[in-house]
Amino acid sequence: MEKARPVPADEKGLARTRVQFLTSESIERERVRDPILASWLRSRHSHVPADRIDLPYVPDQNLDTPLIRAAEPVLERLGEQLDGQPVSLILTDPHGVVLTQRTGDPDLHRHLQSVELAPGFSYGEQFVGTNGIGTALEDGRPTHVFGHEHYAENLENLACAGVPIQDPISGKTIGAVDLTCWRKDAGQLLIALARTTAEQIRQALLGHSDIRELALFQAYLRACRRTTGILLAFNEEVVMMNDRARRLLDPADQAVLLGHASQALADGRSRATVVLPTGSKVRMECRTVPGPRGGDAGNVVRVRLVETEDEGISAVPLPMFLPGVVGSAPLWLRACHEVDAAYGRGEWLALEGERGVGKSTLVRCVHQRRNPTGRLHVVDGVSQIRQDLLDDPVDSLVIRHVDHLEPQALRDLAAVLAEVRASGSRMWVAVTVDDDSVDLGDVLGFFPRTVQIPPLRRHVEDLRELVPLLLSRLSRGGQLTCSPAAMHLLMRSSWQGNVPQLYQVLKYVARRKRSGVIQPSDLPAEYRAVARRPLNRLESIERDAIVHSLEDADGNKNRAARLLGMSRATLYRKIHEYGIVAPVK
Repeated sequence: MEKARPVPADEKGLARTRVQFLTSESIERERVRDPILASWLRSRHSHVPADRIDLPYVPDQNLDTPLIRAAEPVLERLGEQLDGQPVSLILTDPHGVVLTQRTGDPDLHRHLQSVELAPGFSYGEQFVGTNGIGTALEDGRPTHVFGHEHYAENLENLACAGVPIQDPISGKTIGAVDLTCWRKDAGQLLIALARTTAEQIRQALLGHSDIRELALFQAYLRACRRTTGILLAFNEEVVMMNDRARRLLDPADQAVLLGHASQALADGRSRATVVLPTGSKVRMECRTVPGPRGGDAGNVVRVRLVETEDEGISAVPLPMFLPGVVGSAPLWLRACHEVDAAYGRGEWLALEGERGVGKSTLVRCVHQRRNPTGRLHVVDGVSQIRQDLLDDPVDSLVIRHVDHLEPQALRDLAAVLAEVRASGSRMWVAVTVDDDSVDLGDVLGFFPRTVQIPPLRRHVEDLRELVPLLLSRLSRGGQLTCSPAAMHLLMRSSWQGNVPQLYQVLKYVARRKRSGVIQPSDLPAEYRAVARRPLNRLESIERDAIVHSLEDADGNKNRAARLLGMSRATLYRKIHEYGIVAPVK
């Protein structure tokens, strides 16, 4: 676990590393903390400008909320203690929009106004990059960002410590508190003070909570102490769930489960078996929590996954919009429809998306559906393009990775495309682009529309169809299926490498198990844990050792701790830190 440092040890080295990162040079990773580097990468992916502050403004904020009512006395007391000190006390909503700001030093106040760290402006990470507010909300944990660790250069002379504020009843993040000062004044006290302030606000929120919610919350806590399985509690206003529920149930599963629980209780039933949208079967036990003044405070639901050795998610063919392609998530289907419609109109098309999202595959399948006997060529580069377009034309042509072409090659391609247009050819042409920020010169002018192909992490629910399809190819006839628990773990991964990464994981499994049902223990260790931050090599080794020890101990944490030579408290902390799902026996 990273040890917090009050200030970066080598400011000049960190400043150089930041410049190298922003100019796409290789960097020395040890010069920058892992959480900061992860935030830099997210900021770059979101195309956040590093040389200016350009933030959205949200007028007419509602300042009569439980959060503000609870926070005002806390921030006022702290503001009196810090009067005249160059420290700013900032409260935001869960999206990073500044609600209130108190600054005891005029110079600091003017500077914060100049960088729009003021009420109404959003300091979400997607707008301003790495900063104490947005990064704390993005990571869901206390965060300090000092000096050159900021992504935007306008913030490099500041230091900030941000802490998310969780609702004490639901556990939902409802805002953040941030303490900001000049970089030269930064110290460990800033971090400790931010944590204390957030906790005081959280405690104050209890005084603004509904009495029914408190009764439900107390019943939920008692149930948490008696079970390590999936647990939910809800009423008309609030939903609470434990860490295991958040990890093993995707949002669609959660919504369906709550609906079935409500219906079961309305019908007078306390137990029910439910099939969830991801294909999992669960048994739930429901009970009503009595209210403090009569009536009901809400309901508590215990859930258990139903799984036997011969159960699995089968590769039953589902109706497909395109031959050879599976997936029914709205984002994916919309992309399929857009590509198919463009082909039907004869409209040349650009497909943009990360490597491995299926751009070329989607075009092939559209061509097969629309023109199964026609000729389709997929090419990289420009060497064969003239022949395919002019000398020996095909019906459909896909030119891949045009954003990787040199400027002269792009000019040559534009010239050939112009000849094809002038000839009146009815050939359909598509290009694929990995990075839409690259200047493609005149080439995109020939393609009136660009379709965004979503990364796998944005339609991860399609794994329940994609995994059986890939397994049928790898196991020659569908002899290998995936258990609900293993599918849950696969659906928690971020899949930065998209479908090729998923294929390699399943290939790894299929080499070791050629028939039967894939269980969690069959997956590589890194897919049985989801860390909240990037792990270094030593942390990855430690995570894998914990996963294997839990397996050897049949899920018994005390035995696993002895095998590892660490205390139970340390093991529990590491399991939570690395997001490990312990096997249930």
